[in-house]
Amino acid sequence: MTLTFISTPAPKMNMKATVFAFLALFSVAYCNETDDPARLLIAKQILNRYLVEDMDILVKYFFQNIGGSAALQISLKDNSFPQELFTIAGGQLNVVLDRIPPFSNVTHVVVVRPKKYGMYNFTAAEVSYKSSESASSLQWAVTSEPGEGMVIPFKDFNKKFSPHLFDWFFFGLMSLPCVGLPFLLWYSSKSKYPIFGVNTKAAAKKPKAK
Repeated sequence: MTLTFISTPAPKMNMKATVFAFLALFSVAYCNETDDPARLLIAKQILNRYLVEDMDILVKYFFQNIGGSAALQISLKDNSFPQELFTIAGGQLNVVLDRIPPFSNVTHVVVVRPKKYGMYNFTAAEVSYKSSESASSLQWAVTSEPGEGMVIPFKDFNKKFSPHLFDWFFFGLMSLPCVGLPFLLWYSSKSKYPIFGVNTKAAAKKPKAK
Protein backbone atom coordinates (compact mmCIF):
# COMPACT_ATOMS: atom_id res chain seq x y z
CA MET A 1 0.00 0.00 0.00
CA THR A 2 1.45 3.30 -1.05
CA LEU A 3 0.80 6.51 0.95
CA THR A 4 0.75 9.69 -1.02
CA PHE A 5 1.31 13.07 0.72
CA ILE A 6 -0.17 16.05 -1.03
CA SER A 7 1.52 19.35 -0.06
CA THR A 8 -0.36 22.59 -0.49
CA PRO A 9 1.44 25.96 -0.69
CA ALA A 10 1.11 28.29 2.33
CA PRO A 11 -1.28 31.12 1.75
CA LYS A 12 0.37 34.47 1.21
CA MET A 13 -0.45 37.19 3.73
CA ASN A 14 -2.61 39.86 2.26
CA MET A 15 -1.23 43.42 2.20
CA LYS A 16 -4.31 44.71 4.00
CA ALA A 17 -3.75 42.24 6.84
CA THR A 18 -0.14 43.41 7.21
CA VAL A 19 -1.16 47.05 7.42
CA PHE A 20 -3.90 46.19 9.90
CA ALA A 21 -1.46 44.32 12.16
CA PHE A 22 1.00 47.24 12.09
CA LEU A 23 -1.73 49.72 13.00
CA ALA A 24 -2.86 47.47 15.84
CA LEU A 25 0.63 47.31 17.31
CA PHE A 26 1.03 51.08 17.00
CA SER A 27 -2.31 51.73 18.71
CA VAL A 28 -1.40 49.38 21.57
CA ALA A 29 1.92 51.18 22.09
CA TYR A 30 0.20 54.57 22.00
CA CYS A 31 -2.44 53.47 24.47
CA ASN A 32 0.20 52.14 26.84
CA GLU A 33 2.01 55.47 26.75
CA THR A 34 -1.11 57.54 27.33
CA ASP A 35 -2.40 55.15 30.00
CA ASP A 36 0.73 55.81 32.10
CA PRO A 37 0.78 59.60 32.56
CA ALA A 38 3.30 61.58 34.54
CA ARG A 39 3.00 61.45 38.31
CA LEU A 40 5.07 63.79 40.44
CA LEU A 41 6.19 63.30 44.02
CA ILE A 42 7.42 66.60 45.49
CA ALA A 43 9.29 67.01 48.78
CA LYS A 44 10.04 70.30 50.55
CA GLN A 45 12.92 70.23 53.04
CA ILE A 46 14.68 72.69 55.35
CA LEU A 47 18.38 71.78 55.17
CA ASN A 48 19.64 73.87 58.10
CA ARG A 49 20.30 72.32 61.48
CA TYR A 50 19.87 75.67 63.25
CA LEU A 51 17.47 78.41 62.16
CA VAL A 52 18.97 81.77 63.09
CA GLU A 53 17.67 85.30 62.81
CA ASP A 54 19.08 87.17 59.76
CA MET A 55 21.08 84.13 58.57
CA ASP A 56 20.63 81.98 55.45
CA ILE A 57 18.09 79.14 55.46
CA LEU A 58 18.30 76.61 52.61
CA VAL A 59 14.96 75.35 51.30
CA LYS A 60 15.11 72.36 48.94
CA TYR A 61 12.34 71.23 46.56
CA PHE A 62 12.76 67.72 45.12
CA PHE A 63 10.63 66.61 42.13
CA GLN A 64 10.45 62.90 41.23
CA ASN A 65 8.48 61.71 38.19
CA ILE A 66 7.37 58.11 38.73
CA GLY A 67 5.08 58.00 35.67
CA GLY A 68 5.74 56.76 32.15
CA SER A 69 5.26 60.15 30.46
CA ALA A 70 7.06 63.45 30.77
CA ALA A 71 5.57 66.08 33.08
CA LEU A 72 5.15 69.42 31.31
CA GLN A 73 4.72 73.03 32.41
CA ILE A 74 5.50 72.36 36.06
CA SER A 75 4.64 75.41 38.19
CA LEU A 76 5.80 75.78 41.81
CA LYS A 77 4.32 78.41 44.16
CA ASP A 78 5.35 78.72 47.80
CA ASN A 79 3.54 81.31 49.90
CA SER A 80 4.95 80.26 53.29
CA PHE A 81 7.69 82.93 53.30
CA PRO A 82 5.94 86.35 53.37
CA GLN A 83 8.02 89.43 52.55
CA GLU A 84 7.36 91.06 55.92
CA LEU A 85 9.01 88.10 57.70
CA PHE A 86 11.62 86.80 55.23
CA THR A 87 14.14 88.15 52.74
CA ILE A 88 14.82 86.19 49.55
CA ALA A 89 18.62 85.88 49.37
CA GLY A 90 18.77 83.50 46.40
CA GLY A 91 16.46 81.63 44.04
CA GLN A 92 12.74 82.05 43.45
CA LEU A 93 9.71 80.87 45.35
CA ASN A 94 7.57 80.94 42.20
CA VAL A 95 9.24 79.00 39.40
CA VAL A 96 8.17 77.22 36.18
CA LEU A 97 9.95 74.14 34.80
CA ASP A 98 9.54 73.11 31.16
CA ARG A 99 9.52 69.33 31.56
CA ILE A 100 10.63 66.45 33.74
CA PRO A 101 11.28 63.21 31.80
CA PRO A 102 9.78 59.94 33.06
CA PHE A 103 11.61 58.23 35.93
CA SER A 104 13.86 61.22 36.55
CA ASN A 105 14.17 63.97 39.17
CA VAL A 106 14.88 67.69 39.44
CA THR A 107 16.04 69.75 42.44
CA HIS A 108 15.31 73.42 43.11
CA VAL A 109 16.89 75.38 46.00
CA VAL A 110 15.89 78.74 47.52
CA VAL A 111 17.79 80.75 50.15
CA VAL A 112 15.75 82.86 52.60
CA ARG A 113 16.63 84.91 55.69
CA PRO A 114 14.22 85.40 58.59
CA LYS A 115 13.91 89.01 59.73
CA LYS A 116 12.65 88.14 63.22
CA TYR A 117 13.13 85.30 65.65
CA GLY A 118 10.29 83.15 66.90
CA MET A 119 8.25 80.09 65.97
CA TYR A 120 7.42 79.62 62.28
CA ASN A 121 5.19 77.13 60.49
CA PHE A 122 6.70 76.01 57.19
CA THR A 123 3.68 74.83 55.18
CA ALA A 124 3.47 72.98 51.87
CA ALA A 125 3.95 74.56 48.46
CA GLU A 126 1.48 74.23 45.57
CA VAL A 127 2.43 72.50 42.31
CA SER A 128 0.57 72.23 39.00
CA TYR A 129 1.62 70.35 35.84
CA LYS A 130 0.42 68.58 32.70
CA SER A 131 0.58 64.82 32.97
CA SER A 132 1.13 64.31 29.20
CA GLU A 133 1.25 66.22 25.94
CA SER A 134 -2.34 65.28 25.16
CA ALA A 135 -3.69 66.23 28.59
CA SER A 136 -6.32 68.94 28.40
CA SER A 137 -6.29 69.89 32.09
CA LEU A 138 -3.66 70.48 34.75
CA GLN A 139 -2.86 68.18 37.64
CA TRP A 140 -2.60 69.78 41.09
CA ALA A 141 -0.40 68.60 43.93
CA VAL A 142 1.23 69.82 47.13
CA THR A 143 4.69 69.25 48.56
CA SER A 144 5.46 67.71 51.90
CA GLU A 145 5.35 70.00 54.96
CA PRO A 146 8.57 70.61 56.92
CA GLY A 147 6.42 71.61 59.90
CA GLU A 148 7.19 74.09 62.65
CA GLY A 149 10.65 75.44 63.35
CA MET A 150 12.10 77.79 65.96
CA VAL A 151 14.22 80.69 64.70
CA ILE A 152 16.60 81.66 67.51
CA PRO A 153 17.99 85.19 68.04
CA PHE A 154 21.33 85.93 66.44
CA LYS A 155 22.89 87.07 69.72
CA ASP A 156 22.05 83.76 71.40
CA PHE A 157 23.51 81.78 68.51
CA ASN A 158 26.62 83.96 68.44
CA LYS A 159 27.06 83.60 72.20
CA LYS A 160 26.95 79.80 71.96
CA PHE A 161 28.82 79.05 68.74
CA SER A 162 31.06 82.06 68.05
CA PRO A 163 34.85 81.59 68.62
CA HIS A 164 34.83 84.92 70.56
CA LEU A 165 38.12 86.12 69.06
CA PHE A 166 37.41 89.74 69.90
CA ASP A 167 36.56 88.82 73.48
CA TRP A 168 39.82 86.90 73.92
CA PHE A 169 41.82 89.75 72.37
CA PHE A 170 40.21 92.27 74.70
CA PHE A 171 40.83 89.98 77.69
CA GLY A 172 44.51 89.63 76.77
CA LEU A 173 44.86 93.37 76.33
CA MET A 174 43.32 94.05 79.74
CA SER A 175 45.45 91.40 81.50
CA LEU A 176 48.71 92.58 79.90
CA PRO A 177 49.51 95.20 82.63
CA CYS A 178 48.92 92.64 85.39
CA VAL A 179 51.44 90.25 83.83
CA GLY A 180 53.78 92.66 82.07
CA LEU A 181 54.61 95.02 84.96
CA PRO A 182 55.77 92.28 87.37
CA PHE A 183 57.87 90.77 84.59
CA LEU A 184 59.56 94.13 83.87
CA LEU A 185 60.34 94.66 87.57
CA TRP A 186 61.82 91.19 87.86
CA TYR A 187 63.93 91.59 84.74
CA SER A 188 65.30 94.98 85.82
CA SER A 189 66.22 93.65 89.26
CA LYS A 190 67.94 90.65 87.70
CA SER A 191 70.13 92.84 85.49
CA LYS A 192 71.16 95.12 88.41
CA TYR A 193 71.85 92.54 91.13
CA PRO A 194 73.86 89.42 90.22
CA ILE A 195 72.79 86.07 91.53
CA PHE A 196 74.76 85.22 94.66
CA GLY A 197 75.24 81.50 94.12
CA VAL A 198 76.44 81.74 90.53
CA ASN A 199 78.98 84.51 91.24
CA THR A 200 80.56 82.76 94.26
CA LYS A 201 81.06 79.55 92.27
CA ALA A 202 82.66 81.48 89.43
CA ALA A 203 84.98 83.28 91.87
CA ALA A 204 86.02 80.01 93.51
CA LYS A 205 87.08 78.53 90.17
CA LYS A 206 89.46 81.45 89.39
CA PRO A 207 93.15 80.69 90.21
CA LYS A 208 94.74 82.76 92.93
CA ALA A 209 97.49 85.17 91.91
CA LYS A 210 100.97 84.37 93.36
